[in-house]
Amino acid sequence: MSVNSNSLFTKFKNNLPWLVRYPFDRAGNYFGEKFEGKKHVIFTVANHFEPSWKAQGFHDLPTQIKRLNEWHKTAKSTGEAVLDADGTKFRHTNFYPAEQYFPELLDTMAEMQADGLGEVEIHLHHGVEKPDTAENLRKQLVEFRDILAERHQCLSKIDGNGMPMWAFVHGNLALGNSCGGKYCGVDNEMQILQETGCYVDMTLPSAPDETQVPLLNQIYECGLPLDEPIPHKKGERIAVSGKKPQLPLIFTGPLVFNWTRRIKGLPVPRLDDGALVHNQPMDIARFNRWMSANVTVKGRPEWVFVKLYCHGFFDHDQEACIGEGAKRFFSEIIENGEKTGQYKVHFASAREAFNMVWAAIEGKKGVPNDFRNYRLKSIMNFKE
Repeated sequence: MSVNSNSLFTKFKNNLPWLVRYPFDRAGNYFGEKFEGKKHVIFTVANHFEPSWKAQGFHDLPTQIKRLNEWHKTAKSTGEAVLDADGTKFRHTNFYPAEQYFPELLDTMAEMQADGLGEVEIHLHHGVEKPDTAENLRKQLVEFRDILAERHQCLSKIDGNGMPMWAFVHGNLALGNSCGGKYCGVDNEMQILQETGCYVDMTLPSAPDETQVPLLNQIYECGLPLDEPIPHKKGERIAVSGKKPQLPLIFTGPLVFNWTRRIKGLPVPRLDDGALVHNQPMDIARFNRWMSANVTVKGRPEWVFVKLYCHGFFDHDQEACIGEGAKRFFSEIIENGEKTGQYKVHFASAREAFNMVWAAIEGKKGVPNDFRNYRLKSIMNFKE
């Protein structure tokens, strides 16, 4: 067997667990919970926010500052031009890598947050050169959490009290040591996330990477003990139940096949994982695919959560994720909803989307906008 064919076989084997579930997931969405009426579509964009990124190595700090200032201007232009049904600006949730902390950058990101242009949450690449340890992981998360909360007034607290709470995106996708020991190395990572204040993880989907678990198109609780590796490979979908959810919730974006793609006239299906990138279409057909994933809280089918993602400092993707392409696309989605009367659009940060989910669990209904600050209060904005 050639190296290439062996690689293809390995990739297929790694993806088989979720591929087997995929038809049942699609059938469940088609035949499952129905809602006749206007839906509320809640968009959250998880931005792997790395101003240092370049193809080889890292940009120096002055270059990062320049890139961030340019991003700020673009985000302001798009945010002011594209408003949701509540008057909320289009914006991302900016997951900043803990291992690349520079106070100058976070000062600007905090200013952006104050302007309604993107709340700050935590991203982390670790265990890259060698497996990380539980002790080091905990130390790094706590230190960065407290810097964000105390120095920059970012993150949030439950009802404004207690330790800072935060959302997470795992660098290199290896959540819960799900990459065979690479890019993590900490078997009890999920337990450490919980104990240090992580309320939701937005890493998934990660297909076709080997870190993709069998569960897809859901918001769910980990189904295995949190001190075990990959405890999120099993889980229970969140439902209107009144029960306090086990944190961190796993909040997945859409993972669906685009069957319409053609190459030289031949059908060549591809995965649509909700990435805002330059090489995927930005049209209503794509929006409809995201909607077909039907990521909801069971018992609240009229609230549809669409968690997208991007790498905001990939130069070739900036137009699609924050620039003119994004401005046109999300304006078109909003206009389509107004024209058809089928849905209203709400732009939500990770914190706000989690609050809406928590409200749904506790039986709240109506307009999601009413629950943006339901339990988790922004440290920056909270006043007793």
